[in-house]
This record gives sequence, C-alpha cells and structure tokens, in this order.
Amino acid sequence: MAYHSYVTLFWAFYLSYLLSLSNAQSTASFNLPVKAVNLGAWLVTEGWMKPSLFKGIINKDLLDGTQVQFMSTKLQTYLSAENGGGTNVVADRTSASGWETFRLWRIDESSFNFRVFNKQFVGLGNQGNTVAVSNAPGVSETFQIIRKDGDPNRVRIKATNGFFLQATSGVSVTADYGGSGWEDSNPSVFKMTIVRTLQGEYQVTNGYGPDRAPQIMKDHWNTYITEEDFSFMSSKGLNAVRIPVGWWIAQDPTPPKPFVGGSLEALDNAFTWAQKYGMKVIVDLHAVQGSQNGNDHSGTRDGYQEWGDSNIQDTVAVIDFLAKRYANNPSLGAIELINEPVAPGVTLDNLKKYYQAGYDAVRKYTSSAYVILSNRLGPADPKELLSFGGNLNRVVIDVHYYNLFSDTFSQMNVQQNIDYIDNQRASELSTVTTSNGPLSFVGEWTAEFAFNGASMQDYQRFAQAQQAVYGSATFGWAYWAYKCSQNHWSLRWMIENNYIKL
Repeated sequence: MAYHSYVTLFWAFYLSYLLSLSNAQSTASFNLPVKAVNLGAWLVTEGWMKPSLFKGIINKDLLDGTQVQFMSTKLQTYLSAENGGGTNVVADRTSASGWETFRLWRIDESSFNFRVFNKQFVGLGNQGNTVAVSNAPGVSETFQIIRKDGDPNRVRIKATNGFFLQATSGVSVTADYGGSGWEDSNPSVFKMTIVRTLQGEYQVTNGYGPDRAPQIMKDHWNTYITEEDFSFMSSKGLNAVRIPVGWWIAQDPTPPKPFVGGSLEALDNAFTWAQKYGMKVIVDLHAVQGSQNGNDHSGTRDGYQEWGDSNIQDTVAVIDFLAKRYANNPSLGAIELINEPVAPGVTLDNLKKYYQAGYDAVRKYTSSAYVILSNRLGPADPKELLSFGGNLNRVVIDVHYYNLFSDTFSQMNVQQNIDYIDNQRASELSTVTTSNGPLSFVGEWTAEFAFNGASMQDYQRFAQAQQAVYGSATFGWAYWAYKCSQNHWSLRWMIENNYIKL
C-alpha cells in the first residue's frame, strides 16, 4: 500500500514537473520584445477598415447608433427633447445640438427607437403628444422613418397608431397627421440630417438581421484572415499577433442577438496557424458589455459609454472563458483584459478593481501567459497603473500612439511628425518603461499621419522613426493593422510595396 502511495506521489510530482517545464518552454520561446500586428476588423468589425462588409444592408446609413436631427420644413425648427429628456418633445429650436440629436436603435430596415440625450426614448403620450420619458423602448416608442424617393433625407415619421408626427407649432409635436404629400408646408415633413454613424459588430449584424448576418459574418471570418496570412507574417519577421475579440465570443455558438456565432472557431484557427508558423497570440478583449469608450469597435449599440462597476463580473467571466480555453495552448502569449478604456467615464478605481479580478482569473489557469493592462485614454496619468502593476507577476502596460485624431497633428509637416516621435513619443514611452515594474507595450501604432501629400519616402521615414523608438518598449509593439482598405493602415500592403521593412 505504501509502495503504491509512493508511486502515485512520484507520478504526481513528475507530471507537475513536466507541466512547469512545458510552461517554461512556452515562455522561453516567447521572444521579447515582440514585433506584432493587430488583426483588426476580423473578429470585431470596424466598417471604415472594410466598408464592403456593409454594402448589402438596406438603409445602411440608418444603423444602430446613427445620430440624426429632424428639422420641420414648415416651421424651419428642430425636433428637441426638452431638457434633454424626461418630458415633452418640442419643435422650437432654430439650431441643433445635443437635445436635438436622436440616436437610433434599429428594429428593422425602416423601424426605429429614438434615444435622446438623457437616454430616454421618444414615445407617444396620453394626449397624442410625443414625450421622451421611457427608459426602455416598447411598442409606443417604435417609429417608422419613411424616406422620399429620390431625396432620402426628406422624411416622414410614422407612429404605431398609424399616424404621422406633425409639428404644428414650436410646442406641439403630435402623432395625429393622416394626410400625404411632401411639400414644405406639410407639417409632417422633416429634413433629416445624419450627424454621426457607427459601423461596428452590432451595426453589421443587426443591419443584416438574423436571416442574413450569420452567413455574411462566416464568409468574412473565413476569408479576411487565413493560414496564408500567418505564413506571410512569419516570413516577414513578425512573431506575434494581437487579435481583438468581443465579449460575445464567450457565448459562442449562440451569443445574444444580434451577434452571431462563429468567431470562436476563427480564433481557434488562429491559434492553430500561429503554432504552425512559430508565432504567439495576444488575445485582446476589445469590446465589452456596456462599452468602455463609446466607439464602434467596442461593440456598442448607440455610442454611449456605460461600462462600470456593474459590468465587472460579466467581463471577468469572458476573461475566465478565454484563459481556461487557451491556457495550455503553446501559442498563447498574453491576454489583454480590455482595450482603450476612456477616462473619466471609466474610473481608475473601477479599472483597478477589474484588472485585479481579471488578472486573478488568468492566473487560475496559467502562470506563464502575460496579462496586459491597457492605459486609459483621455485625461489620465500615464503612470497611474505602474505601482498597481508592479505588485503583479508578468504584467504589461499597453499604450497606443497615433499622430492623428488631434488638431495638434493636423498642423505638423513631415519632419515635425518625425521629431514628435523622436522626442515626445520617446519621452512618453520612457515614462511607462521601468526597470523593475510592468513591461511596456505599444499595442497600437500606424504609419499613417495627418499630413496630406506625403511621399513614399516620407512614409518610410515616419515608419522607421516609430520602429526605432517603439523598439525600446520592453514587451514590444503591434502595428495597426494587418489588413485595411486604407493602404497606409495595412501592414501587409506597406511591406509588399516596400514602405516598411521589419
């Protein structure tokens, strides 16, 4: 009996030793710093990167989150949610701002809910008037947008009572017009202005609807990134990929509508190809429930940033799912807990609380995979996570650097952009690069910049400057992106056309 116990104990220790050896070998083969690329617009849709994905949607300019304004052609004033919501809808504003802007929730190709500034929904009141008081849309909060043939921004808005909204005076917007016609004097005719659109995963899947979306997305996932791409990346000296995923992947193959199943199989394929070509995978939770930044790549329905304390448990569950599934896969390099949380909407306290829980979830399954913490965008101290991360093991701070999206860069010439990299970006990166704390990672950068008319040589110099500076990041860097309809954002195009050499 004692002999059997010793044998059992021996094998237990031996298997434990092999597991630790395998973890160590897996880690050792992860050569830092990484030269990586983001597989953006693959498993989390970004319409600007592949506009053709949206081309088959009817009323593709009226998707979820599209912000619209309606001006009465008769009164020449705008529909407005008084006080931003919570009371009546009026038509007395001569110019449009937040209260006059409505965010669409798409029901079908012509039916919508209208969400107002304070997040209530436009609906019918008891006296036939229109109000914005409901926090959840129902039948009476659903409207049809009827577009005029040949003039799609000239519209009439039909309520579920069968009548059209009409603005007879600045304070009277009622759903009781039964007439027809498109003339300016018709109180039910409005000029619709589209202020902003979103083109993310929610928009493409809900836009095509449950009958068409599954096949559209499957075709996209199967063709946008293939094994040949991993062969290409590896042959050009890239040793890792950062793969954005959405929270719905954890509920594959039947995620909540309108999302569709299949992205998990694609991610499994990526791990297989990465192993074959000697690459590591960084799984990046890019889209979380509630939206951490309001951008279409966060999976948001309407652009409101609502991720907070109440979402932490669900988000940790996604990390737990990913860590459990891939912990023992030799290609797993890291898991990034969230992408681009934006301050002040995402508070530092909530983010640290989530990062601790997410880190613990990963460590339940693997001690060797790195855990990546994205710095907050917006008004936040870039050093705010250093001491927190310093108490954790194998942790990385992710920063994203673009010479875009700010008036600062639109005034710069080519040399000033390069100087900005050499000086400002180098300084910013050194701020988050410490000798004994978390590793640093430039998780997104690109060779595109805000100067119009740049030459091929300009792009080459700008890309070289960034590679030189970001090469000092202790975890490495990842270019955004591998493929994109806009050439300078596509690393594959930039390599094939000799703009970038790795």
